[in-house]
Amino acid sequence: MKYTAQDFKSNQEVRWCPGCGDHSVLASLQRALPQVAEDLNYTMERFVFVSGIGCSSRLPYYMNTYGFHSIHGRATAISTGMKVANPTLSIWQATGDGDALAIGGNHFIHAIRRNIDINIVLFNNRIYGLTKGQYSPTSPLGKITKTSPYGTVEHPFNPGALVMGARGTFFARSIDKEIALNQEIFVASAKHDGTSVTEMLCNCVIYNDGSHKEISDKEVMADRTIVLRQGQPMVFGKNRDKGLMLDENHRIKVVTLGENGITEKDLLVHDAHTQSMGIHSMLIDMKYPEYPVALGVIRDVPDKTYDDNVRDQVIDVSEHSPIHTMDQLLHSGATWEVK
Repeated sequence: MKYTAQDFKSNQEVRWCPGCGDHSVLASLQRALPQVAEDLNYTMERFVFVSGIGCSSRLPYYMNTYGFHSIHGRATAISTGMKVANPTLSIWQATGDGDALAIGGNHFIHAIRRNIDINIVLFNNRIYGLTKGQYSPTSPLGKITKTSPYGTVEHPFNPGALVMGARGTFFARSIDKEIALNQEIFVASAKHDGTSVTEMLCNCVIYNDGSHKEISDKEVMADRTIVLRQGQPMVFGKNRDKGLMLDENHRIKVVTLGENGITEKDLLVHDAHTQSMGIHSMLIDMKYPEYPVALGVIRDVPDKTYDDNVRDQVIDVSEHSPIHTMDQLLHSGATWEVK
């Protein structure tokens, strides 16, 4: 059966604030899943959306799929259990920068370390929106919020750096309103065998309006971001006249095409599939104003998954174990008679 975006929309009223970036992410997912279903030959019954607590965690209600609204920070644990219990499911996890990186931080990094085949969509608006505007683990240093009236004194997390630190196999980043790019990323995420993490830079119009405006405003976005695509040179800019190269110290630098004889042939070519984390880490760490912010699929490499390892272990033990019945189990090991 060929699905449409409408098939994945539930009958529930979407209760995010008008103008919230989460609306665009939801639309991107609903448009991407028909392509995922067609490419992977999935029926709708295979899709499950899991969430924790937060504005983004309302998402399962708006998807016409199976769903589970769990507790704060624990969506990854629920997702893990679901995938191990039923490996045929396509599990998507909606989480926020607070839900995933604060109370859920340990679950987040260990799911990545284990490489469980789940798709984590991390909505990053740099604020706690549902609880009315406290600073989050991704709020910039010095950010004034209700819980930091004089500015935060904490350095923020870079979600991508956490993924790399846990030796993640898939990381992508995008901006909420970039629906076409988001669809590309979600399809790639679904096809990846292992933990995929997509950081969505979202705007919170109520408690952190302009969350990422330094790079997301229409007038500056082309010059302050770079969309990476597999096998293509790293070119960006409103006039497509800027690019990325490595300098003599093997660090990324921004260059202008045409200056000093530099052409596209001199630029870095994106390879999301290389196992080496060096370039990927540098791309993830790039920040405006020194660099453009990297968008698109930055890393996508194969590795054995946790759920595959569990399956293989069960098969191996079943084939080689001398114990096949409960009676054999009870009479195995150290046993004795009580008289």
